[in-house]
Amino acid sequence: MTFATLGLIEPLLRSLETLGYQTPTPVQAQAIPAVLAGRDLMAAAQTGTGKTAGFALPLLQLLAMEGPKVTANSVRALILVPTRELAEQVHEAVRQYAENLPLRTYAVYGGVSINPQMMKLRSGVDLLVATPGRLLDLFRQNALKFNQLQTLVLDEADRMLDLGFSEELANIYRALPKKRQTLLFSATFSDDIRLLAGQMLNDPLSIEVSPRNVAANTVKQWIVTVDKKRKPELFVHLMRKGKWKQVLVFAKTRNGVDALVEKLQGLGINADGIHGDKPQATRQRALDRFKASEVQILVATDVAARGLDIEDLPLVVNFDLPIVAEDYIHRIGRTGRAGSTGEAISLVCADEVNLLSAIEMLTRQTLTRQNEPDFEPEHRVPDTDASGQVVKKPKKPKKPKVSGGGGGKRNLGKWVDSGEVAPAEPSIKPVRKVPVFNTGPRKRKP
Repeated sequence: MTFATLGLIEPLLRSLETLGYQTPTPVQAQAIPAVLAGRDLMAAAQTGTGKTAGFALPLLQLLAMEGPKVTANSVRALILVPTRELAEQVHEAVRQYAENLPLRTYAVYGGVSINPQMMKLRSGVDLLVATPGRLLDLFRQNALKFNQLQTLVLDEADRMLDLGFSEELANIYRALPKKRQTLLFSATFSDDIRLLAGQMLNDPLSIEVSPRNVAANTVKQWIVTVDKKRKPELFVHLMRKGKWKQVLVFAKTRNGVDALVEKLQGLGINADGIHGDKPQATRQRALDRFKASEVQILVATDVAARGLDIEDLPLVVNFDLPIVAEDYIHRIGRTGRAGSTGEAISLVCADEVNLLSAIEMLTRQTLTRQNEPDFEPEHRVPDTDASGQVVKKPKKPKKPKVSGGGGGKRNLGKWVDSGEVAPAEPSIKPVRKVPVFNTGPRKRKP
């Protein structure tokens, strides 16, 4: 099968040839004809399998061949994404695909000035990539109209439909035309999200090119157990032992990112970090330097877990396990992409056993454990398996009490000499807990 047999037009085929695309991936082979046919679509596929081209190529073809010319402040196709970095990446892919087409494309997101974005939208945009918050800002300031919208795409749909985005999405949906094509693409879909998505789509075609919530088999995964306080020390040890050259590290919190970067830089290691508190320009610069191999270690929160395509990234390290199990799949999906192989190592402490159990249950596999000499944890990490059970170490049976006889200890009570009166036991009344009501600040006496 070739891209030509899928029905793509010649300008797109020329762009794909320039980019070195030869054979469609399974998700592309199924999605492209369905989108060209105007179907609503719900597609699940592992990260790194070409989902962006699966919706962008046919969408660009429809825009080039159908519909009126875009008018001022209008948009004909909208791609919603959860993060600024993903907006940049998706738009860059779209721009490359549309190189030979007379279409205008653009990306808008927060963290940067809104004024240049408003100016750009004045002449109208055929295809817009956006994060929900900035899209609503532009709409409320009358810089954007949806009367010409033909297609809505939710990329990383599971995160877009998460409760964290529900209010923004509800406001966006109310502003969009009811008659439109809707496409949902993601690596993971929970049953609840599938039910919710089914209510938004019209007779959707469902595509699953791989089992749900399963990481790509091109990624070798294992865990190393360690005490929480020794994680930084273990990371540096493993890095030097394995002679790691380029590593993407995920930490749970923004403070955790900054602390690890500071420690690594203090050891003379070329490291940088990205998280939500950093300005967008700083985040993008760190990511660009990492892609160019100018930074050896990039430490990030889950802002970098979704959709980022880093060519030939050999290793991902989970310094902390994610709170949401699905994010584990997206994290390790930054390596082993497009047929390449990769490795994913997780440093796990006893506090994270429930998170580990949730990941193994979601992915339906028990992760291999490796102990690192001199780093064995004092606080043992209980065994887990793919059933979601935490296997507790059996308790030692208690020794039976010995009554009477000479063996064992006996409770002899209190001995009292003849003529001595035993002291009465103190009368202790139970303390009753009384709720404390906050009645505001007390007035100070003059």
